[in-house]
Amino acid sequence: MSDQVELDGDGLIRLQKLLATSGVASRRKCEELMLAGEVEVDGEIVTRLGTKVDPRTAVIRVSGKRLPPISPNVYLVLNKPRGVVSTMSDPEGRPTLTDYVADRPERLFHVGRLDTDTDGLILLTNDGDFAQRLAHPSYEVEKTYVAEVKGAVDKATVRTLLAGVTLEDGPVEVRRARVISSTTSRGIVELVIHEGRNRIVRRLLAEIGHPVQRLTRTAIGPVRIGNLREGTLRELSADEVGSLLDSADL
Repeated sequence: MSDQVELDGDGLIRLQKLLATSGVASRRKCEELMLAGEVEVDGEIVTRLGTKVDPRTAVIRVSGKRLPPISPNVYLVLNKPRGVVSTMSDPEGRPTLTDYVADRPERLFHVGRLDTDTDGLILLTNDGDFAQRLAHPSYEVEKTYVAEVKGAVDKATVRTLLAGVTLEDGPVEVRRARVISSTTSRGIVELVIHEGRNRIVRRLLAEIGHPVQRLTRTAIGPVRIGNLREGTLRELSADEVGSLLDSADL
């Protein structure tokens, strides 16, 4: 969320003004939402118009949805092409994430990694705590992948995945899986997992007899690839940032 918000001398702002400035709705509609008990600040429902809050620290929810705090932080998503290394620099001179954000003034971190030969979504931010937390397995943010694999896939493949597969470094929990298409020689399967062990999806599918030919990450939590073109960036919406901040307990 932009940090261009006018605060009073105490660093506070009227709640309905903050909501309107943040694009929730018009000032009048925001007042109606407050009076209807739809606005919560730090766990308490606030119905008194004129209530002031610190927009940098208050945890605000509107109809249950988290509103990100006012801060200089940026939250970006890149549709990473295949062949790009998921680091900000590479001693071997291969293309890196920096090539796509070179014009940004912020010092950006990548959130977790994506294999060099996998394309799709990767998050970038200048919020170090957010990057560290979201990449940590204990926060269990779901990641969705679409894999093109060798061999026909069917409902039995899905059952095998959902039953859990054990690799040499431990079991893998697949939250959801579905077959998108299949022929006798190849299939396309979508699966949702929450961990980020090295090459986990490729190893998982190879283990059940379906080596991956192409792999794309299509979603991280609520952030979906949609029509974001390969090699392009966009800023996350307030809803997406709010949901991810909740996932990371921030």
